[in-house]
Amino acid sequence: MIKRFKSFQILKIKRTSLMRSSLYIAVLTLFLVSCQSLKTAVFDQYAYQEAISIKVESLNLMDDAVDVYEDHETEVQTLLLDLQKMVEYEKNKPDNEVSFAMWQVVTDKERNLLSGFLERWKEKNQLSEVFINEAKGQVSEALDLIIKYEANKNKTNETNILNFLSTN
Repeated sequence: MIKRFKSFQILKIKRTSLMRSSLYIAVLTLFLVSCQSLKTAVFDQYAYQEAISIKVESLNLMDDAVDVYEDHETEVQTLLLDLQKMVEYEKNKPDNEVSFAMWQVVTDKERNLLSGFLERWKEKNQLSEVFINEAKGQVSEALDLIIKYEANKNKTNETNILNFLSTN
């Protein structure tokens, strides 16, 4: 009888140990799966600072579109190069599809955002102040979305960018 009791205790200890191990494995699995679903690029100080810099430079340069394009061609080319660098930088960051997509839209010459504005200025040689102010509002909104998303990569900021992308 004592032998049976000891084997029962050993069996009970093994079951408890097995249940604990299973519970630990289940919790660990849930933790890993939940981390995978939250994959978003982490805060990037460089991307944040560059986005702010590009916004300030862009809006200031857009004000100059009342002048003849050739007078500012060097500045435009420098800004376009900065934009191209930013797109390349964002493209190669892991888990960064949202920011990368937004930068692609901002730099698309066929769209009505920054690169499209610069292309139009080049084609028309000069733009009206009314047009410039309207375009600045759109460009500012797009760059603000990028800046906010870089500063705080939460679901709200991501949704705001995705909504912007779907309407532009």
